[in-house]
Amino acid sequence: MTKIITSTLLLALSVLVSQAHATADIAERLKPVGNVCVEGTECDAAAGAATASSGPRSGEEVYNTFCTACHGTGAMGAPKTGDVSAWNDRLAKGFDATLANAINGINAMPPKGTCMDCSDDEIASAIKYMAK
Repeated sequence: MTKIITSTLLLALSVLVSQAHATADIAERLKPVGNVCVEGTECDAAAGAATASSGPRSGEEVYNTFCTACHGTGAMGAPKTGDVSAWNDRLAKGFDATLANAINGINAMPPKGTCMDCSDDEIASAIKYMAK
């Protein structure tokens, strides 16, 4: 009888240990990939350093990262980079109007193209880069 009780206790203990291990594995697989740091609250310094901007990006950098897919090929009617005639037509309405179109979106171009975190100044720099 003692062997049966001992065996049963060992089996129960084994089941509990494997469940605890499985729970730890599940928790590890389901843990968040990153953290959100909201301005005005304390955040992990390492996380903040990874996302901190080193200043405004150049027009060339913005273009190469976000604009080249459409403006490099003329996709969906986008004026191609360096096509002076196409850019002159747009800039004839005034730079501010062209900038407003880029910020708010126009035709097939969504607001700010694909650069949702670009500042208005960065968008303006990208336009100047493409129009030169």
